[in-house]
Amino acid sequence: MPDPINRKLILGSTSAYRRELLSRLGTPFSVESPHVDETPLASESPVDLATRLALAKARAVAQRFPAHIVIGSDQVADLNGLALGKPETHARAVLQLRQMRGKVVIFQTAVAVVCLESGFCQEALAPVKVCFRNLEDEEIESYLRIEQPYDCAGSAKSEGLGIVLLDAIESDDPTALIGLPLIRTSRMLRAAGIRFLTSRPSAV
Repeated sequence: MPDPINRKLILGSTSAYRRELLSRLGTPFSVESPHVDETPLASESPVDLATRLALAKARAVAQRFPAHIVIGSDQVADLNGLALGKPETHARAVLQLRQMRGKVVIFQTAVAVVCLESGFCQEALAPVKVCFRNLEDEEIESYLRIEQPYDCAGSAKSEGLGIVLLDAIESDDPTALIGLPLIRTSRMLRAAGIRFLTSRPSAV
């Protein structure tokens, strides 16, 4: 098992959602931008795209901080094999939600943990099955105007108003849909040497 002494934890992401999720684990960490090109490869499946980018982000930051433990993550909405990423614009968000209404979408959330100095590298995929309601155009426009989820894969911000767009969510890692599967992430961090729940209350 890698020696965790003096190894800092780094989140290789600029996502505010992932930063908030990781903070729930109560372990100090810093944030670094991975600067990775997220353009899909030709004929690349949503699963392959998400897993490739999660590992690429972790490795990109690990190259700059080889002694530390780095987390990379990526999410792609999988609509029958069609990859839907962050819309970034209103027009693309409208198109995405029209494509997904009344359908089942698998949100493929991948996470990778890397430490170059110790040779540690693990990755995992946490798929989330999401059933969208048969949304009306007016609902889509109102949702986008209020929530503006242009930095969310598939325009679906489930932790906010986006929850009313859905009929059902199926997942074995509840935070995966928001952007970081904490069950899988904490499992890999333990394997990398990170310890949780180790502090003890002072004697009275």
